[in-house]
Amino acid sequence: MSDVLSIGRSIIEAIVEHARRDHPDEACGVVAGPAGSDRPTRLIPMQNAARSMTFYEFDSKEYLRVWREMDDRDEEPVVIYHSHTATEAYPSRTDISFAGWPQAHYLLVSTRDPQRAEIRSFRIVDGEVTEEPVRLLESDSVEATVDPHAVQSYMFGQSPASVDYECPAAS
Repeated sequence: MSDVLSIGRSIIEAIVEHARRDHPDEACGVVAGPAGSDRPTRLIPMQNAARSMTFYEFDSKEYLRVWREMDDRDEEPVVIYHSHTATEAYPSRTDISFAGWPQAHYLLVSTRDPQRAEIRSFRIVDGEVTEEPVRLLESDSVEATVDPHAVQSYMFGQSPASVDYECPAAS
């Protein structure tokens, strides 16, 4: 289990686009990767069944379909993400209580500021929250894909200079 999230820039940008598109409701989804690899490679945006500005919940039928598909492909949820629409990108008490995958990176995106995206990643194990650095990979050469059925069009609204990823420079 890595203490840093290494993820392709295109996946991060697609997550931010999903969060902006669903705003003012929270957006949610998963980035799957090969089982045991800790490599997020396939973005799967999901519907927020709660359709709430302050809470997210995976749709039970979609959840079952996605988890079966990951199992069939020998994948696991490497990243579980959602957005906060009016608060900072930090897990709420509800987020912490529902965090059921100790091996996953919990990525939060705050869309409270329309001019910048705040992105942070955490490990949540037994109710304990630990923030971890996010390392953006310029190349998605490890078979990273965005599910074409989930994201029909892609447009990133901010220029790279105006987006604050709050991440250390890639080494």
